[in-house]
Amino acid sequence: MKTTIEPRLTEIETMRILLVEDDALLGDGLRARLKQAGFSPDWVRDGLSAWHALNTETFAALVLDLGLPKLAGLELLKRLREAKNPLPVLILTARDAVADRIAWLDAGADDYLVKPCDLGELAARLRALIRRSAGQAAPALEVGPLVLDPAGHRVSFRGQPVELSGREFALLHELAQEAGRVLSKEQLIQRLYPWGEEIESNAIEVHIHHLRRKLAADAIVTLRGVGYMIPRDLR
Repeated sequence: MKTTIEPRLTEIETMRILLVEDDALLGDGLRARLKQAGFSPDWVRDGLSAWHALNTETFAALVLDLGLPKLAGLELLKRLREAKNPLPVLILTARDAVADRIAWLDAGADDYLVKPCDLGELAARLRALIRRSAGQAAPALEVGPLVLDPAGHRVSFRGQPVELSGREFALLHELAQEAGRVLSKEQLIQRLYPWGEEIESNAIEVHIHHLRRKLAADAIVTLRGVGYMIPRDLR
């Protein structure tokens, strides 16, 4: 029987995404609303800035406008796929002709939405893209007795609901999504923190300590000098 997981988050902030939108008013609004929906968005306003960000930072997904200065959105998408980058891409555009949709999908887009769009649908589509890119079909992420619900930002461990902060949830989600694989402190910082956010030098260690206290001491393994991992055979 599945456990009912009660919401326990005091702050919501999870997957880091890149938003590429040249319209200042729309971009600012989307960034704020995506953050409210549980994402950690970085926002750029032209294609070249986006290309640089994609080559220097780590994101869970890309929300891409097409009519961009310096480098068009479709050209950016083609470059991304030519570089064998499998990052999930959701196109957000005012264009809706069938020929355009075919071109976007054939160029490597994973999904699209036409502006103006509903934020709830945008968030749900992003969660689905990120879930599928990690090889996860079910909405809930399960590693042994650990269950995470990204849509509801809820967690249970060994049948009991667990109260986590937003950042703790984000860190746990990254580790659970790649259970059995070691993630370094630098990788975790890059995945969790958007540009311009001040980070304490021991932030990851502190969150790991809190997670172990709330879950179990052996729920997260430390490989000294390498990083952290949730075992695939977690019990």
